[in-house]
Amino acid sequence: MDVTIAIDAMGGDHGTHVTIPAAVEYLRKNPNDTIVLVGLPDAIEAELRAIKVSAGPNLRIHAASEVVDMDESPQLALRNKKDSSMRVAINLVKNGEASACVSAGNTGALMATARYVLKTIPGIDRPAIASYLPTVKGQICMLDLGANTDCSAEHLLQFALMGSTLVSAIEHKDNPTVGLLNIGSEDIKGNEVVKQAAELLRASDLNFYGNVEGNDIFKGTTDVVVCDGFVGNVALKTTEGLAQMLGGFLREEFGRNLFTKLAAIAAMPVIKAFKHRVDHRRYNGASFLGLKGIVLKSHGSADAFAFCCAIERAAEEAREGMLRHISEHIEKWHHANRQKTAEAS
Repeated sequence: MDVTIAIDAMGGDHGTHVTIPAAVEYLRKNPNDTIVLVGLPDAIEAELRAIKVSAGPNLRIHAASEVVDMDESPQLALRNKKDSSMRVAINLVKNGEASACVSAGNTGALMATARYVLKTIPGIDRPAIASYLPTVKGQICMLDLGANTDCSAEHLLQFALMGSTLVSAIEHKDNPTVGLLNIGSEDIKGNEVVKQAAELLRASDLNFYGNVEGNDIFKGTTDVVVCDGFVGNVALKTTEGLAQMLGGFLREEFGRNLFTKLAAIAAMPVIKAFKHRVDHRRYNGASFLGLKGIVLKSHGSADAFAFCCAIERAAEEAREGMLRHISEHIEKWHHANRQKTAEAS
């Protein structure tokens, strides 16, 4: 299945210098797909000339006259910049001209705009940010990572339904396990919202493993980890900081003296393999689940390799019909709940 991806070419810390080379690299590997570069035409054309690439049927330019700044208020961006590259790219998804949208721009503005333009799937109260993290067993899907700082038990259940469906669609796992992030594995642990969410998850048709702790994330104890956006964002930023610190320690130790530098040369194959396994760029691209369209947020400081990974993830979600799967799963869950209510009455 060929897909069309709308790229917010102006978004992120580096703008067109990253988004356009990444789009070109994606098309080199997926020549039957189409990329629509959305943004200021002069800036896009200048970058294409710089990398000696021409626009064509599979690499199109779609004009937008405004750019949302990285520190701009989401409300102001939504109200005042109706022709921003971010909003125009999302509109292409809404109008069916693109299968998905990818942006490295302002997270708050992207979420606010996507939710306003696309609306949420029936049965979903709030969209959630989901992403993959590396584990000793492969990878794990975690959500919410920052969209919702205050959640009810029902919201956490909805996140679990969406995360489970995403893993089923993308990784082709029939019954992925779901863990609820908590301060302990025992049922008595956690605040009231988490306890109530655990009860709802046990009563659902999901493969609920139970409570999981922070160290279970990287053990790969479950396929999906669910939490509210406050906890999820703190956990995500903590892991990013830890990875950077460990990488810095490794460079310092190998560069300490002549002997350690020689040891680094001997250990280079192992170091490269280690860097590949923990390279956060490979997991770039967080999905905004629960919307009536596929929108992925790339890290603002992503390089071309990382942004290309985000495009690949967006294309994969579009190809696997992720949106349809989530809608069907949510409708099935609501239908089952209506039946239970009718039987109880």
